[in-house]
Amino acid sequence: MQIPGHIDPVTTGTVPLRGGNRVDLVGLTREGIRSALEDAGLDAKAAKLRSKQIWHWIYHRGVTEFDAMTDIAKAMRPWLTERFIVGRPTVVTAQVSTDGTRKWLLAAADGQEYEMVFIPDADRGTLCVSSQVGCTLNCRFCHTGTMRLVRNLSAGEIVGQVLLARDALGEWPKGTMASTADVDDEDDDAGHYTADGRMLTNIVMMGMGEPLYNFDEVKGALKIVMDGDGLALSKRRITLSTSGVVPMMARAGEEIGVNLAVSLHAVNKEIRDEIVPLNRKYGIEELLAACAAYPGANNARRITFEYVMLKDKNDSDADARELVRLIKQYKLPAKVNLIPFNPWPGAIYECSSPERVRAFSNIIFESGISAPIRTPRGRDIMAACGQLKSAATKPSRAELDRIAEEKQAALG
Repeated sequence: MQIPGHIDPVTTGTVPLRGGNRVDLVGLTREGIRSALEDAGLDAKAAKLRSKQIWHWIYHRGVTEFDAMTDIAKAMRPWLTERFIVGRPTVVTAQVSTDGTRKWLLAAADGQEYEMVFIPDADRGTLCVSSQVGCTLNCRFCHTGTMRLVRNLSAGEIVGQVLLARDALGEWPKGTMASTADVDDEDDDAGHYTADGRMLTNIVMMGMGEPLYNFDEVKGALKIVMDGDGLALSKRRITLSTSGVVPMMARAGEEIGVNLAVSLHAVNKEIRDEIVPLNRKYGIEELLAACAAYPGANNARRITFEYVMLKDKNDSDADARELVRLIKQYKLPAKVNLIPFNPWPGAIYECSSPERVRAFSNIIFESGISAPIRTPRGRDIMAACGQLKSAATKPSRAELDRIAEEKQAALG
C-alpha cells in the first residue's frame, strides 16, 4: 500500500542493523562507556581517557564510525570496531508532510518498530520522541492507545532518536578538532571546526508510550541529552508529557527537572474516565494536587495542560469554565494547549468545530490563563498528535476491544 506523503530522501545517519556480540555505546553514561572499555581489556587509565574522547565524538560530533575519531590512535580504532558499535535505529520509512513535518518509522535491533516526528517552525524545531513500543494505556482518542504495550525502549533507543534526527537535519558540527591526546597518531586532516546553529531546538516526550512507566530509561536518556559536553539541550527546552501517573510525577521533577505537560482532556470524572482510563486509578483531584507540588513549577516554567477538543464530549462553555476553576483552585502556574482532534481510522470521536474551539479558548483567555489553539501538523502522514502507531501492528476491531478490556482490567 502506498504510504501517503512525500518520502524523505534523506538517508544520512541511517545505520543498518549490525549483529554479533558488539556492545552499542549509545545510551551509556561516561562511566558506562569507561566500564565497557575496561571489560574489553583496556587498563583503567586508558579507559578513562578513551571514554571521554568517545563520548565527545558520539554526542558532540555525531560520529558513528571509530575510524572517524581522529584523536584516537589509528592502531586502536580497529580494536574498538571489533568490540563496539555506535548505533542508530534503522529507518523503515521516512515521510515529509506538505507542512514540512517529518515522520520516521524506526526499527530496533530486535525488529520492534516505533515512530518519531520532527515539527519545524519559524523560531524552533521540535522533536517528538517515543518512550515505548506501543502503550500500556488506552486513551480512547489516541491511535497509539489501540496498540498493546510490546516493551519499553532503552535509554540508547530513546537517545538514538535524537541522534538520528540531527543526522537527518545535517546539523552536527563540521570540520575536525585537534586534541592534545595522541597528537602524533592523529590523521593530518585538521580543519576549521565550527558548531553550526541548530534546527532541532526542543524535545517533547510525547511520542508513543507513557514516559513515566519507563522512568529509569527516560531519565537516563534525558540526562545524556542535557549533558553540557554533548547534545547540551537545556532542560527548559525539554517537555515530558504524562497521562497522569501521579506517584512518579514528583520524582520526574526532582530527578529529571524538565518541563511537565499533563494530558488532561476532561474536567469531570465521567468524561475523563472514558477518554483517559488512567483517571480511574489516579483521579483529577489527585492529579492536580501532584501538579501543584511539581518541583520547579512557577510562572516562568508553567505546567502545560493538553486538552484535545472532542465534539460534544468535552468542549462546552461549562467545561471551559470548570477548567478555569480547577486551575485557580489549585493555584497552578499553567497554560492550556487546545488540540483539535486528529482523526485516524476507526476513531469514534469527531473534532470540535473551529468556532467551538475558539469560543472555548476565549473563555480561558478571558480568565487570565493562556489557551493557544495548536495548529495540526503532519495530518496527511498521520504524524499529528494522537496519530502515532507502528505500521506493523494492524489488529482487528475485535482485537482492539480485547486490548482495551485487558488494559482496563490492569488499571483496576
